[in-house]
Amino acid sequence: MEEVPHPKRIFSGIQPSGNLTLGNYLGALTRFVELQNAGAETIYCLVDLHAITVRQDPDDLAHATREAAAAFIAAGIDPRRSILFNQSQVAAHAELAWIFNCVARMGWLSRMTQFKDKAGKNRENASVGLFAYPCLMAADILAYHATHVPVGEDQKQHLELTRDIAIKFNQEFRQDFFPVVEPVIEGIATRVMSLRDGTKKMSKSDPSDMSRINLTDSADLIEKKLRRARTDSDPIADSLDGLTDRPEARNLINIFAALSEQTAQNVVEIYAGSQFARFKDDLVELAVETISPITHDMKKLMEDPGEIDRILGAGAERAAAISEPILTQTFEITGLIRSRPAAIDES
Repeated sequence: MEEVPHPKRIFSGIQPSGNLTLGNYLGALTRFVELQNAGAETIYCLVDLHAITVRQDPDDLAHATREAAAAFIAAGIDPRRSILFNQSQVAAHAELAWIFNCVARMGWLSRMTQFKDKAGKNRENASVGLFAYPCLMAADILAYHATHVPVGEDQKQHLELTRDIAIKFNQEFRQDFFPVVEPVIEGIATRVMSLRDGTKKMSKSDPSDMSRINLTDSADLIEKKLRRARTDSDPIADSLDGLTDRPEARNLINIFAALSEQTAQNVVEIYAGSQFARFKDDLVELAVETISPITHDMKKLMEDPGEIDRILGAGAERAAAISEPILTQTFEITGLIRSRPAAIDES
């Protein structure tokens, strides 16, 4: 059996549930672009199979998937340099997920805090897919023998499970086959918080649209949301220690720092003693200057959904070319017979 190599390969994905936010941009998309531009082999996936672990309107899901693809491209992902595709077009994700369902243990999955949070009190009504979500996430990563994954705070536990699954598979079948993936540590604005509550992460699922900046927001709406963002009456402190008990103030400082590509400490030193009204003037200008070109390019891309589908399809073909040999070898290791029909001669 020919051994599949373990190159340094980066995989990450975003769920296409609509309304990608400033948090997604600063916490994920900018990092994805940096990794691509640094010359790493990058595979980026719109995880639509994960999305249907909760009820989705089919038309909305298709639109959200295309819109997320448009956001990736508008933010700087080049489909020629990175592989960009939607998960459901590559069968290896679902096939490998079943094998991992048989490797993982109920106790492991029962400890996943994200399932507890999403299922709520009525866990008996949650889908099996939501419970087994981490096994599919492991398949997403390991189907490509990815070695590194950019991961936010809310996904660290799932990445640990991916590592556990890889280790257990290798031990059970006495093979050094799946790599034990490493997290890629995120930057300053990994957790962009709500504009209405600085203790909660900015989320596209928050009932209040004023809590977030969407990548589709107009310049006027971005300004309105930032000017109404919750702060306090105290001036900006001259050090980060002075913002310890001021989560809304610290959040806006972090956003400014990330948008301007400087440290939060530099920002507080520049604005020390200033009231937030003056600070917000500059933050609005900076945010509009950054987000508006992305919004414009997304809108232009969404005018041709067929071209987006072509890009995703081409990315899926490239992704399948990597995952198919890995999946075939996984089947062989596991004892499953996997043959493919011969090509049909149409001459």
